[in-house]
Amino acid sequence: MVSDPIMSMSRIALLRFTWCLLGIGAGISAALWVVDASASPFLLASLGGSAVFLFGLTYAPAAQPRALFGGHLGGAAIGIACYQLFGDALWVYALAQALALGFMLLTRTVHPPAGANPVIMIHGHAGLAALWQPVFLGILALALVAALWSRIFPALGRYPVAWAAPSPPSTRLGDGGG
Repeated sequence: MVSDPIMSMSRIALLRFTWCLLGIGAGISAALWVVDASASPFLLASLGGSAVFLFGLTYAPAAQPRALFGGHLGGAAIGIACYQLFGDALWVYALAQALALGFMLLTRTVHPPAGANPVIMIHGHAGLAALWQPVFLGILALALVAALWSRIFPALGRYPVAWAAPSPPSTRLGDGGG
């Protein structure tokens, strides 16, 4: 017999579930509005993944501001620098991806959706201005909506949990261990 996951949720869990869905809609709408999604739709691809972390995995270290901002800005900057220095050859994508992962692991700012930024920046032939708009403004809008949204009904979960929480939480780089 297969149980219905919605029916087996407690009232609070169902309320939190619904609040997460409404929040992600509000958050991504705000981010896309702020950065004018029609002007650079491909450059915004990683924001959807970030919204999942902020509204669905609120307590994860990868959802906290340190990882959100550090991962996105670092990964985007690396992608932009690699494109500006070397062009958009296949090996440049691979180099940028490796450098971005290394940056995120060493600075403990791993935010998985930001791992897409080097590829997105190279493919979009982005310049330094992309760090401000759409990257910074997009993640700032998401983070502000998540913080405000979580304060409307704080019993359902509050964002951020820890402003400077490292991601990954341990220094055993790459193994996910504690």
